[in-house]
Amino acid sequence: MSGNARARALKKRDEAAFCAAKAEIAQLRGQAAAGNLVLGYLDEAGFSCVHPNRSAWTKVATQHLIPAVRGQRLNVLAALMSTGHLESTQFTGSMTSALLLEFLADIAGKYTLPVTLVVDNASTHRSKEVSQAMTTLELKGISLYFLPPYSPELNRIEKLWQQMKYVWMNVKSRTIDILDQDVSHILDNFGTDFKLAF
Repeated sequence: MSGNARARALKKRDEAAFCAAKAEIAQLRGQAAAGNLVLGYLDEAGFSCVHPNRSAWTKVATQHLIPAVRGQRLNVLAALMSTGHLESTQFTGSMTSALLLEFLADIAGKYTLPVTLVVDNASTHRSKEVSQAMTTLELKGISLYFLPPYSPELNRIEKLWQQMKYVWMNVKSRTIDILDQDVSHILDNFGTDFKLAF
């Protein structure tokens, strides 16, 4: 998020709701540390064949060039879990409620403790299909904690996307196949070769 975009978001944010959510998430983290539940931070991110290039070092009198190979975007739906695991799935095309529900059902089958997932207010998260499925998911131990608007810094998985796009992925031109391989390599080796410290 650019400085101007961040400033606009902060003006729109309900500071009381933000502080309340921060405190509630701290309580959830405490419950996860005590072994009473598993806390996860869920979000989607898109990756492009054209590498994001905010800044780069080049030799004096040379130009920094990367071929811009246009192609499909690769999307990732992931949940950064308090257990240290990263649950993820990759897909091309749009994010849908059906994809989210399939992902949540998969998570429900992997954990014996109740799972609370911190999510933003994306339309797929708030859809009628997801709302109707929540009773069934809650019986399987899955609940969603919705962040107040304009509070992305409360979702820890945002740091993962930043690290992947701007630190862990080398600056280079990619085809969709190479992009898929590079993203898969990071996701598959998260926690060993690729680590986040909070």
